Amino acid sequence: MPNTQIFKLPDVGEGLTEAEIVSWKVKPGDAVAVNDVLVEIETAKSLVELPSPFEGVVAELLVPEGRTVDVGTPIIAVSAAGAPGKAAKPAGKAPKPAGKAAAPSSNAESGPAAEPLVGSGPKADAVKRRPRRPLTLPSLHLPGRPAPQAPAAPEVHLPAPHGQATHVPPAPTLDGATPVADEALPGAKAPQQRGETMQAAVSRLITRVLAKPPVRKAAKDLGIDLADVTATGRGGEVTKQDLLSYQAQRDAEVDAAEQFWTPGLDPQARRIERIPVKGIRKITAQNMVKSAFSAPHVSIFVDVDASRTMEFVKRLKASRDFEGIKVSPLLILAKAVIWAAARNPSVNATWASGPDGDEILVHHYMNLGIAAATPRGLLVPNIKDAQNLSLKELAMALNQLAARAREGKTQPAEMQDGTLTITNIGALGIDTGTPIINPGEVAIVAFGTIKQKPWVLDGEVIPRWITTLGGSFDHRVVDGDLSARFMADVAAIMEEPALLLD
Repeated sequence: MPNTQIFKLPDVGEGLTEAEIVSWKVKPGDAVAVNDVLVEIETAKSLVELPSPFEGVVAELLVPEGRTVDVGTPIIAVSAAGAPGKAAKPAGKAPKPAGKAAAPSSNAESGPAAEPLVGSGPKADAVKRRPRRPLTLPSLHLPGRPAPQAPAAPEVHLPAPHGQATHVPPAPTLDGATPVADEALPGAKAPQQRGETMQAAVSRLITRVLAKPPVRKAAKDLGIDLADVTATGRGGEVTKQDLLSYQAQRDAEVDAAEQFWTPGLDPQARRIERIPVKGIRKITAQNMVKSAFSAPHVSIFVDVDASRTMEFVKRLKASRDFEGIKVSPLLILAKAVIWAAARNPSVNATWASGPDGDEILVHHYMNLGIAAATPRGLLVPNIKDAQNLSLKELAMALNQLAARAREGKTQPAEMQDGTLTITNIGALGIDTGTPIINPGEVAIVAFGTIKQKPWVLDGEVIPRWITTLGGSFDHRVVDGDLSARFMADVAAIMEEPALLLD
């Protein structure tokens, strides 16, 4: 083809050898300028938009959507003959191809931060929001401690030995990233009954999800728990549209389930569905096999009284400094892992084999990985140099990371050089699990759901917010004693976040 330039699939970085053509943003006959988006491709690590290196008219799309091709394969032909530039296009001409219009979406992360996904993904998170109006408690000091006095030096109360924290009434704060059981205190109907405290009564009021009466009635008629609906209204309010969207999603799942056992028209396809393994699923499978069979895993678990973490999160949400920033218990876990790794450095390391023998590379920085389930599969982007971030900066980084992962905008560089990973399986309502270490690292911490459970303190059974942490470690680097001390340190912060102030 005279005056035709061929655009070949480039290596978009990280030494990738192939990519899938996900969607074309142009069609034959469209005029394109340099840097106009031509196509969206999926590599083994991320979705990438490819800009045009040429100016001209699209002559031919050489590869159909859905096909995986090697780097260097011709994918599009652009004719330079008589191709008008941007300035030469008539004012009344139809809008530019979809690729150009799609470009602003790459800046979606600059808008308000989305909720952390961490371990969440396309499934609607169970969201529990702050109360309709703030409630002021006349006396919110801890039992057994003196009431707050007028301006005195702040005092930090360190926790009792692990598993024996001082009796603190259960914190009512709930979080959308980590679903929490919506339970009142067992058998309690009024503050006067069974010695229930005023704070426990207030706790039940605060757990109410924000929604207008008509929305509440509609939810009740439909049998929908408002806590399961993702709220988009102002101040975390569940709107009518939120309810309708949730119902539509639920109906779609039911319809799909009813059709699942229906035989297909093709006799060969009636019993077995074949799904090609490619993209993120392919690389995830390779990494998990590599990790499971090269790093000897050892896993330990610890139950944690996270009541003070829940109370701390509530205070952060009410703070002016955190206004507009999504805050969840995952933020405290992330800070706890960073703090505990500084006390147990070998968990933030890499096992390396080379011509001169094996080495353990201990990292004096923390690139904190966050395992995130997305529509494209499992991604583990990481927050670079997380040890240098303040609590507020870490919260913002978590929000931005989650937003990019949901939008499929995570870049390959964001998933490289991780040093330690956390995964929020509690977002799916799971108590605990045995996570597999991310390749190249030696430790991963799984964060289970937070629920009110009976808990024994000083010989008394009381309701507390309890979670279970699970950790997996590469036994070549981290022995049982070190893994236990690391998990105990993480648990100590979850039980008493005031330790972070030291």
